[in-house]
Amino acid sequence: MTEYSKMVKGSFTSTGAAKVINLPFQPDSIEMWNYSSFATPANHGVPYAYWDVSMGQGYAVEQVFNSTPVLGTDIVTANGFSTFAAGQMLQYGARVGISGITKASPAVVTTTAAHGYASGDVVIFQGLYQSATTGMPQICSIPFTVTVTGATTFTIPWNTNQSNYTALSASPTGAYVKKVLYPYIYFPGEAVISAITTGTTTTIDTASAHNFVVGQEVALRIPSAWGTTELNSLPNSSIPGQPIYGYVVAVTDYNTVVVNINSSSYTAFNSNQTVASVPGLQFPQIVAVGDVNSGGVVISSGSALYPAPQYSAISTTMISTINGPAIRGAFVNNTSAGFIIGAGVGATDTSSVLVGANGNVVYWKAYLCDGSF
Repeated sequence: MTEYSKMVKGSFTSTGAAKVINLPFQPDSIEMWNYSSFATPANHGVPYAYWDVSMGQGYAVEQVFNSTPVLGTDIVTANGFSTFAAGQMLQYGARVGISGITKASPAVVTTTAAHGYASGDVVIFQGLYQSATTGMPQICSIPFTVTVTGATTFTIPWNTNQSNYTALSASPTGAYVKKVLYPYIYFPGEAVISAITTGTTTTIDTASAHNFVVGQEVALRIPSAWGTTELNSLPNSSIPGQPIYGYVVAVTDYNTVVVNINSSSYTAFNSNQTVASVPGLQFPQIVAVGDVNSGGVVISSGSALYPAPQYSAISTTMISTINGPAIRGAFVNNTSAGFIIGAGVGATDTSSVLVGANGNVVYWKAYLCDGSF
């Protein structure tokens, strides 16, 4: 039966570490061929491996060369093939205890054990109380993009060196961090604002990667406790009923954008929230605005609109766009699915690595069958 079955194939050069393959579906069987191992048979090489969903996550059956080299068989029972699907809800990794957080900008976080994060990962905190009335619970539940500085340390883009924040130390009870496994279910989405610099244009820093591009239309949602409420998209006192939106005119880095709103006379932003305000505290956000969410690409550099169909302002190549002129999409579905080829070793040959050695060329096929018997 193949009416609704799906199959996709690809290749990559192994680094020796687990390889994530993103797909538009979650496969139920996977094949892998290590071209380098076929071309140059060597001890512990894995030229072929297979996985079926009925084996369970992390398993694989494989062919392995011995020292002769003669081809034999083996199994992988951990860190083999595994699949994932983010779905429509955020999913989280295991909790890791917090040893301390400094009063600094950026704040330095120390964990009680190796966190296993990489720079660019997104995390959230919970229970950041040093005492019943002190600590940093103000930043709990905010998604932060981390910069890893050590096995148990990383920084977050937030200024905790302010009067209402108390440094965390001595592993406070109930203080944890956990990774958001698939943080960008919709793209580019929204981000919590960590700082605003007012002026003839407005510079906005975010706690996690904003994913915006030049020309993106954005709205701002700033609760009164955070100041700069003049940036809020509603109401517009000049044109009643017309939202105040801005456009990204520059992207400074992963968490900083410049918007074409003159905020010179606006109230200063205030991230120095009190611990007492935490119950019910709402966070300021920058939110993408748009009505074409099918993943099209802006052609005209700096423009907030798609050009008309079959037109390119900067290229002689004619490019079809979606629905003609329209505001660039704000919430393109970015749900993650796919599989991981792990760096697991054989149950018998514990020196064989499923994903292959650094530099190996690996081919794969993934399947989702419409029937199983």
